[in-house]
Amino acid sequence: MGIGASIFLFVVGAILAFAVDARVSGLDINVVGWILMLAGIMGFALTMTIWSPRRRTVVREERPTVVREESPTVVRREPRTYRRIEEREDIVPPE
Repeated sequence: MGIGASIFLFVVGAILAFAVDARVSGLDINVVGWILMLAGIMGFALTMTIWSPRRRTVVREERPTVVREESPTVVRREPRTYRRIEEREDIVPPE
């Protein structure tokens, strides 16, 4: 169940629990609404706990390069600047 389906269940449950005054023999519409709202909340919580950690961020830092001139005793260093490179890899959920 995704986030959209969870929100849909919650909204339908809220409508049934709070806005509908219909009477059906053998079935309480208000209880059905509360059950749907609970299912929507649980589905949303499970979706967030299961699918949130699937997104990874890889951080890689590059060190400055050392440039050597003609003489082996003289070493000129580049200023200490770092570049931060972020790669994001999304994992597709199994079907």
